[in-house]
Amino acid sequence: MDWTPTISELSGPRYQRIVEAMEADIAAGRLVRGQQLPTQRALAKALGIDLTTVTRAYTEARRRGIMEARVGQGSFVSETSARRAVDLPHPLAIDLSMNVPPHPLEAQLDERILAGLEALRAQSGLTAFLNYQPPGGSAHEREVAARWMRSRVPHAQADKLVIFPGAQTILFNLLAHLARPGDVVLTEALTFPGIKAAAAQLGVRLVGVAMDDGGILPDALAKACRSYKPKAVYLIPTLHNPTTATLSADRRNAIAKIVRDADTDLIEDDAYGLLERSASPIANLIPDRTYLATTLSKCIAPALRVAYLLAPDSGAQLQMRGHLQATVQMPAPLMVALVTHWLEGGIADRIITAIRSEAVGRQQLAQRALKGFQFQARPAAHHLWLRLPEGLGRRDVTAQLLREGLAVVASDSFVVDGDPPNAARLSLGAARNRAELTQALRILTGALQRPADTRQIV
Repeated sequence: MDWTPTISELSGPRYQRIVEAMEADIAAGRLVRGQQLPTQRALAKALGIDLTTVTRAYTEARRRGIMEARVGQGSFVSETSARRAVDLPHPLAIDLSMNVPPHPLEAQLDERILAGLEALRAQSGLTAFLNYQPPGGSAHEREVAARWMRSRVPHAQADKLVIFPGAQTILFNLLAHLARPGDVVLTEALTFPGIKAAAAQLGVRLVGVAMDDGGILPDALAKACRSYKPKAVYLIPTLHNPTTATLSADRRNAIAKIVRDADTDLIEDDAYGLLERSASPIANLIPDRTYLATTLSKCIAPALRVAYLLAPDSGAQLQMRGHLQATVQMPAPLMVALVTHWLEGGIADRIITAIRSEAVGRQQLAQRALKGFQFQARPAAHHLWLRLPEGLGRRDVTAQLLREGLAVVASDSFVVDGDPPNAARLSLGAARNRAELTQALRILTGALQRPADTRQIV
């Protein structure tokens, strides 16, 4: 509360100078997330200016997302650059249904987007990115991405890489490339809803393979390969969605051998691999059999719409570029250029580090709040998999939570075939900040602990 900005060396209206000083002190670490700021009256007195100027400055700081006001408590440095959602359907107040990364203040996304765009404008002008570009990215953009990927995937090369507008587009085009209507693709018994939607559109049959807490069971996968002769196997081996299961090295080795022996291809969805970098992609074991999809949606932001497909060879890469051109032509050139700039300067890795750190903090918060309940989680995951207490039906619980303003996703959305388990996914990253997450967890635990006869059942 003793913060007094230095505004004499800045130019412009005083209220703007206060906001610019606040931004600079946050960037320099002199102000930290959650730190309480002086009252408007106290700051006006300290600076020797009128109260209305400080009021205007605080209003502008809230608009920019660097400060937040808490009723009855005061003003605080924001924990996040994310704005409060304004389009949630009434009476939904907190939506933990979408699995998105948090945006902590330390990621400095607003500042880095502006700085990146300014660098691109100075280099070539922004209008250079408003025309058609080569489908799948330019040679330079693919080379930068391949070089960045080689820390985890040593065989990554530009002539095997295609830049797509998001992982969902990769999955749809891969299914269209590898399978025909009626063909079988194997996946985990619980899987990403996006692959289910793509398969349904293309008439591809998904068959779920048994799992345990460690992920897909190799013996069950081998048996399914013998029975179904699949055109491909789709897996999320790291921070599995929805269970967070991460395959051990032994299981990865076993799965690689099964895929090779079955003479099929692996679609490896590495959406969360950058959050748990110690897990080596299966693509490193069978590079000639694997289509590796890496996206920035879960480690930076989904609206960038930048994802990378590493194909088994240059021939497959050319085919996938053709699929991309035939469906959506190309990713947004300006976004690809911005991300390429971030990759070249090491900025992307710094953003990912900040987001991973925030994910760890949110998981620790959830561990404390859900003590006594059964759930599966990993330290850097954006989500957790909650097994509901005996006697509580998943549909009743999710309906009750919706009435109380909280959205989570029941297991029905993830099951491939068979009966859904009595569980739900909580997307911790979707909360705007830790205070909102704490409120959401309080609503959740209250609903789980409430006696059955006091619940509204639908």
